[in-house]
Amino acid sequence: MLRLDRSVCQAGEMDTYLQAAIDEARTGLAEGGIPIGSVLVVDGEIVGRGHNRRVQRGSAILHAEMDCLENAGRLKAADYRRAVLYSTLSPCDMCSGAILLYRIPRVVAGENQTFQGPEENLRSRGVEIEVANDPTCVQLMEDFIAARPELWDEDIGE
Repeated sequence: MLRLDRSVCQAGEMDTYLQAAIDEARTGLAEGGIPIGSVLVVDGEIVGRGHNRRVQRGSAILHAEMDCLENAGRLKAADYRRAVLYSTLSPCDMCSGAILLYRIPRVVAGENQTFQGPEENLRSRGVEIEVANDPTCVQLMEDFIAARPELWDEDIGE
């Protein structure tokens, strides 16, 4: 597990946890999947990583956040309540439900320009949402959507 002392770097530097999520997104793309990545951080330590594997695994539900939570394994309720979930894209309804179920208090989304999940619902339920508007995250999704619109539509239930 990777232990980092801070999530936000100096001005102009990439958030190290968001960069880990971007690395996951790139892994998913290299595998032929959808470039969305996620990491779960508890007390400054990455305890779970994942990327969208719907295509690779033929899964109906394996979004990046779900893969990340699965890879984190069984955690104590108190661990989730100290966690921050990083995702390269605004979480969808399904992933937002998992965030609420486990009472994860904070989410950092790389971007919400190409897709915006139910952020206001999460906020209304006490979840802090930070949108980084990261240009790398936006470009990954814009390029993918342009190249594979049918696969993207399938992923978000269009």
